[in-house]
Amino acid sequence: MRHLYIVGACGSIGRQTLDIVRNNKEEFKVVGLAVGSNKEIAVKLIEEFKPEVVCFKEGYVYELSYKPVIFVGDKGLEELAAYSKYEDEVFVNALVGMSGIMPTVSAIKAKKTIALANKETLVAAGDLINDLVKKYNVPLVPIDSEHSAILQCLTGESKKEVKRLIITASGGSFRDKKREELIGVTKEAALKHPNWSMGAKITIDSATMMNKGFEVIEAHHLFHIPYEKIDTILHKESIVHSLVEFNDGTIKAELGSPDMHTPIAYALRYPHHLQNESDNLDLIGLNLHFEELSDKRYPCLEYAYLAAKKGGIYPAILNAANEAAVKLFLLDKIEFLEIEKIIYDEITNKKYETISYTLENVVSISLLVIKEILKKFGVD
Repeated sequence: MRHLYIVGACGSIGRQTLDIVRNNKEEFKVVGLAVGSNKEIAVKLIEEFKPEVVCFKEGYVYELSYKPVIFVGDKGLEELAAYSKYEDEVFVNALVGMSGIMPTVSAIKAKKTIALANKETLVAAGDLINDLVKKYNVPLVPIDSEHSAILQCLTGESKKEVKRLIITASGGSFRDKKREELIGVTKEAALKHPNWSMGAKITIDSATMMNKGFEVIEAHHLFHIPYEKIDTILHKESIVHSLVEFNDGTIKAELGSPDMHTPIAYALRYPHHLQNESDNLDLIGLNLHFEELSDKRYPCLEYAYLAAKKGGIYPAILNAANEAAVKLFLLDKIEFLEIEKIIYDEITNKKYETISYTLENVVSISLLVIKEILKKFGVD
């Protein structure tokens, strides 16, 4: 049995993770849950799974039918991640935002297997996290469907024989619109992803293609492949989740229905496959299409490569600027295309060149950048 600690339990990935637990009670036991500010969902999940340890947001401590160990706030997330009593423990990081970094660090130090959905951990602090993973000798398993696909395609293969990784992209909510048609698009339209059911921020990131830029950075850190050997391609069906091309020209691909339950289940039971949690893929009549993913159409993808190749603190600045810009768009403070400008202005700012690349600076400078950008638009 694997013992799970799930942070971000009330979000999309967190709730789908708990779906898998419900259907595989002999495989998993929930030991820890970190829940958000939705009281109804939080209490329901806690009472259903009765974890030993619970982390609430500040001011959200509820009456429960039993007495778990309770932690509160960002510090509580780290304490929950460090809590350890069992063999075979898995820390599922389903948080969105910078708050996901330090709990990952605590879980690594507790020598838990890391099942990672929090993009900020590797985007902002990838090299630092990899140093810790190596030091504490813990598995780091991706939850994202694209990285799960690459992981499966690389199994049994030599990294030296990899010509390139090919990450597929659905194209997001506005994939059929020309760039000039993006002027004035609404938040409601941006949140209507054609293929996947995801949280608001990641859905906007998919529409700008920043999500795919983040995935390039994550793939670099997960698989230790240089950026010049990581490509992206448009694949509207979201059936081929990613591909690996080898030096002899052969290509391996992982196919599956666009359902996050499958990659989550694989991460929870890695390297084993659980009984199917989603609809079987019907190959009969299946049509697959691939198109170029243009930097001119999606500048955020280019900005991700730019920040990644600059290295140091700049991927963290990229992430922070994007987090602030997406929040402003969701608050109706800026237009959709202004997201790109905010990001570009920050990653080309030379004032960050002298900032040393440490975990402390990644977190503190990122929070400062977010705060400063929001303040410019009157958001505290």
